[in-house]
Amino acid sequence: MSTTPTLNGQVVGLAHYATRAVLERELAPTGTSFPQALALNAVANAGGTLDRSRLVDRMTGTLKIDAAAVLATIAELAEADLVRVLPADDARVDLTDAGRARQPRIAELSAGIAGRVYADIPAADLAVAARVLTLVTERANAELAAARG
Repeated sequence: MSTTPTLNGQVVGLAHYATRAVLERELAPTGTSFPQALALNAVANAGGTLDRSRLVDRMTGTLKIDAAAVLATIAELAEADLVRVLPADDARVDLTDAGRARQPRIAELSAGIAGRVYADIPAADLAVAARVLTLVTERANAELAAARG
């Protein structure tokens, strides 16, 4: 007889790392890392151009990494000709044609994984899980912000 574990950080982490590992496996043939995929998605979701500072803020907040790691990811994407950093008062990151071609493939891979992993889970259960995990994220982010002062 199996028992359902109590929701805690370990259970959430196991789910995250398991699905992330599936995505990273599927991203590998595209030559795109997980952080690169998130950056490409963020720029694409902003219409193809995003202020570099906003991208850095978004990725540091999402991945809980420092700005230097995000800037290194942006540099990797620029070196791969997937983005251009456009000079301006506040530099912007712009998808190149190659970036515009790759990003939909990344989104397709991610959607396919979600479709398989979440298949047959009742919508009501997914809604409850989303509400609970959103609240946990908000509380953890508040703790981090309070620790920063």
